[in-house]
Formats: sequence, C-alpha cells, structure tokens
Amino acid sequence: MVASEAAPFAKTGGLADVLGGLPPALAKQGEEVVVVMPRYGSVDIPDAERIWHVLPVVAGPHSYTVSIDQVVHGGVRYMFVDCPPLYGRPGIYSEAGLDYPDNHIRFAVLNLAAIGIARQIFRPDVFHGHDWPAGLIGPYLKEMFAADPTFVASKVVLTIHNLGYQGNFSGGILNDLGFDATVFHSEGLEFWGQISFLKAGIVWADAITTVSPTYAKEIQTPEFGFGMDGLLRARAGKIHGILNGADYGSWDPAVDTYLPENFSAANRSGKLAVKRALLQEVGLPQNDARPVIGIVSRFANQKGFDLVAAVANEIAQMDVTVVALGSGEPDYEDLFRGLAHQHPDKFASYIGYNEGLAHRIVAGSDMFLMPSRYEPCGLSQIYSLRYGTVPIVRATGGLEDSVDETTGFKFDDFTPEALLGSVNAALKAWREKKGWDARVQAGMAKDFSWNVAAVKYKELYANLLK
Repeated sequence: MVASEAAPFAKTGGLADVLGGLPPALAKQGEEVVVVMPRYGSVDIPDAERIWHVLPVVAGPHSYTVSIDQVVHGGVRYMFVDCPPLYGRPGIYSEAGLDYPDNHIRFAVLNLAAIGIARQIFRPDVFHGHDWPAGLIGPYLKEMFAADPTFVASKVVLTIHNLGYQGNFSGGILNDLGFDATVFHSEGLEFWGQISFLKAGIVWADAITTVSPTYAKEIQTPEFGFGMDGLLRARAGKIHGILNGADYGSWDPAVDTYLPENFSAANRSGKLAVKRALLQEVGLPQNDARPVIGIVSRFANQKGFDLVAAVANEIAQMDVTVVALGSGEPDYEDLFRGLAHQHPDKFASYIGYNEGLAHRIVAGSDMFLMPSRYEPCGLSQIYSLRYGTVPIVRATGGLEDSVDETTGFKFDDFTPEALLGSVNAALKAWREKKGWDARVQAGMAKDFSWNVAAVKYKELYANLLK
C-alpha cells in the first residue's frame, strides 16, 4: 500500500485512520502487507530501523538518494521513505496555509520509491494506492516500467477516499515527473489542461475502490463527480464500494479510557454518568430530561454547517442542548462561538481539537448530528452507534450505508427544512421513549469493524489475480 499518511505515525484526517486500521486487519486475514509512506520531519519515529541505506530514485531531471526505515506495527511493516530535502519539513502537504510548491515531485518520488521497494525489498502481487498522492503508481508501472519482468503480473488498485482532492498541477510539470508528451491527453494524465494525479490513478488502475457503496455510485454523477463523473462512469465495471471500518480498540464504551465511567450494550447505566460529566465539563446546566445533540467535525462547507446556521435560531428555541467540537472555516467557527455566547444554557462549543472531549461528546450525547453535503464514508456516525448515541444524518455516501431507520434518523434533501424535520423527529422519539431503547440497542449491535472490510478487500485482490 502506498499513502501519504498513516496512523499513528502521521495524520491529517480519515485517510490515516484507514492506513492504520485496514492493513493490520488484512494481516489477520493472512495477507502480507507493507505500507510505504514518507518519513516526515515533523514525525518522531524513534523505534524505526534502517533496512535499506541507498535507494536511487530518478524523476525526470531530478535525482534523489533515499533510505528506507521500517517499523512493524499491528503485524504490518510500515516502510518510511527518508529523503530530508523533500520530506524533512514541518508539514505533510503544506505550511502556513500554503501547499508546498514541489508537492508534485515529493509524491512522484514516493511512488517511484515504492516501486524501488517492490523491486529490492518486498515483491507484491498488488500495488494499492490511496488517493491522489499515490496516483502515479499505475502510469509509472504500466508506462515507464512496462518492459520490466518484475512487474509483468502486478495489479494496481486505487482507493478514492475523497474525490474532491485531486492533486491537480500545471501541465508544465510533465517533465518533472519523467513522462513524455505521449501520456498527456484526455485519456491519460491531462485534466482540463492540467495534470491530475488522481485521474492518472483512475485511468491506469485495474480496480478502483471507494470508502462506501453509496459513494461509489455518487461519484459517477455530476453532483458529486467534481468533473470526473464521465471518466468514472466509463469505468463503472472497475469500481467497488467498500465501507470503511472502525477501530473498536480505540472506540468502544466498554474500555474507553477517556470516559469517567464505562458502559456497554448489556449495561448502559454508565452512559448517564458520562452525559452528566460532559455537561459539567462544558459548563452547561445539568438536566437529565433535556437531550444532548453532539457534533464533532471539521467545520467545513462539505459538512453541511450552512444548514445548521440556517436553523440555529429554531434549535435554540427547542428544549435541547448542543455540544460542538471542531475547527476549520472561520465562518463556522464564529457560528458556534456565537451560539454559545448567545445561548449559554443551550450551546457549548470548543474550537480546536481535543481527543478526550471528542470521545466524551460521542459517549455522553443522546444524538449525534452529521448533516453533510457529501460524506464519502464518515466514521463519527459509526462511533456514535457503538456508544448508543443515535445519529441524525443526511442520506449521502457512507452515512446512507451505515445508518438506517432502525438505528437513526436520515433526511434526503440538502435543505434547512429537511434537517429541521429530522431533528424534530428524533426529539419527538426521544421524549416519547417509543422505540428509543430498541433503536439504541440496534445501533450498539452493529459491526463495522475493519475485519468486515478486510474480507472484502481480500476477495477483490484474489479476483484481480485470477
């Protein structure tokens, strides 16, 4: 597997969680997995062992000598490409809000180094790239190394975690990548006059996966296709939607060390204690009879917070408490700050990130709100189900696939009215207690572990290699 980040080593979002959870689950299924990623200067890996000292990498006119360091984690070898001129920086993709101008070279070298590792250290049957930073694996293998017998039977899988991030660069970088003009056309690297790493990954992949079945369909439509829907429709037979898994080792109310009291599906009495502790922690009135709606999210337009802004005044008039944790776009940070200031008895907000508080919000809330415009998979709704916290979600992507009428509340139209309707339906069900306990129990019984996803990936690999 080739990726730009993997938990617990380097993380900016859900991509890292996948690379931290899926490979060990595949290893438990009997697969031998190596994950290749950069060794960033900002990441301390004291137990890394240098297993290859000199590995030359050439990208067009650029030559680098990289070293390979290794850590074994969860039964998986994580190999780090050590190249200080490219990766010895404070950020992963950017610094001070600006993308590194040589990102195209940085991730081209990652792809080429992975191919070097495959030649010298670990001979894989399948190269599995994740998102645009690994998008050049396919064209490098099938164009530049087409005559190399090492790779004659190799298959390439690309996973699209979020189609909105495409790795698009000026067409002038073609030489930097080591390609000639024969691949710069509409059926190759070219995308509206630019070079797209993600498009390259799609075009040259033997199989394409997305992080949920519904998202696999959505990205083939103009609404969710980000200009690539036609390309993806033409490859519909290669696209497979596999729902991401959850790390129940970290997210399980029975063992969660961030909670003041643990609980389980068999004995939920501790959940009320967590709710009380949460309200005290965020400075809201102790009121067991008032439901708590939790939000833990990036504050971004994708997440549907423009809908929340449109109905915030109506929610403030309801007998409900809202606890929000997150950071992101300034307008939405200001929205939650303002609501906490205007309605200190109803709203609490924490701008930033706090892992412990995130766990306590998921555990101590009665409902969890995710009104996303689009959501390739989403994990928070999966966590909330395990914690007996009923999700209120928009029916899109992984939210559609992981929440049903027996476990939560969904709305289809991306409108303030539809969101408000779902919130009202959830509050009515909570107050009437009608079926609420059954809904909570059904959610806690769901299994969205990585083991389930790993079986599907293993089947995909086996079918490719037939």
